Amino acid sequence: MLTLYYAPGTIALASLIALEEAGADYTTQRLNFADEDQKKPSYLAINPKARVPSLVTERGILTETPAILIYICQQYPAAAMAPLDDPFELARVQSFNAYLCSTVHVAHAHLRRGTRWADDPAAIKNMKAMVPKTVGACFRVINDEIFVGPYVMGDQCTVADFYLFVLSGWLERDSVDIATLPKIHSHHELLSERPSVTRALAMQSA
Repeated sequence: MLTLYYAPGTIALASLIALEEAGADYTTQRLNFADEDQKKPSYLAINPKARVPSLVTERGILTETPAILIYICQQYPAAAMAPLDDPFELARVQSFNAYLCSTVHVAHAHLRRGTRWADDPAAIKNMKAMVPKTVGACFRVINDEIFVGPYVMGDQCTVADFYLFVLSGWLERDSVDIATLPKIHSHHELLSERPSVTRALAMQSA
């Protein structure tokens, strides 16, 4: 059985949605970031990066959202959450998820995690002030250049959609008006009605 370590309000929601979409046999371990559970020895033994998500499998522990998402896709191919039989299309999914991981999420993190990059209060303040611009620019690239519709890659809902759903849910916090991104806005509403998404959101909020 799989075990997902997650914290509410984090990117781990994308992996939780994928597990629900797959109908996977799994359990969860909830961390409380307010209590700094992610820094406690018991969790550092699972993931020394002190981040979520972490997925415990029978073969070992996986970390990093793109890796966990593709693992779930490959473990549950019947759920058709990625074009596993088409190397090029699969690479497109991976390319999109890598962009979310390495660029979009990092831009968002400057809002509250500026101390990861600087210890000068003025620099941290400037990073925070830049978030609407940097995050907004990332999402305009997705909206205008990458997004196919109705899902990220076209007619098939993939794990890229779950990943995007979580990050687009943070746009208001980043002072980016989702209404100015019509494709992203429609996508967020579409995904909000998906049963796997509603179940995962309910679990996170419980």
